[in-house]
Amino acid sequence: MSKRLSIPNTAPEGYAALSAVEAYIQQSSLPALLVDLVKMRGSQINGCAYCLDMHSKDARKQGETEQRLYLLDAWRESPLYTPAERAALAWTEALTEVADTRAPDADYEALTEHFNDKEIADLTILVGMINLWNRIAIGTRARHPVAKVEAVRERA
Repeated sequence: MSKRLSIPNTAPEGYAALSAVEAYIQQSSLPALLVDLVKMRGSQINGCAYCLDMHSKDARKQGETEQRLYLLDAWRESPLYTPAERAALAWTEALTEVADTRAPDADYEALTEHFNDKEIADLTILVGMINLWNRIAIGTRARHPVAKVEAVRERA
């Protein structure tokens, strides 16, 4: 796969607008660890290696545990996630796969038990944004950095 165009260089105004939405999300009342989990889960579903690399590092910096990151794809079967996180992750899946799920009422109602209207709005914006970032990264063939240890293994 060859790298394609650079969105920031080709459409700087558009990229700045997306970055402004990202800054809005970061200043929201959503917990930073929840934001990272949502970004990770959306990126897992979309298969975005670039975003998975970035957001797993961000989550670790925020204090997220390795175990919770490793088990995120199986969050429904793991007791490691809070009820609020479960509601947010279900909403993330519902919106990321909206063509199939149609954003079920049950998933929305679960949110109302843990989040106020503003937080639900911000969570919805967050899910939309990670899906957009995934499409940009995948569509432009963005490459995540490769650790030196991994590069050495490849040569072996």
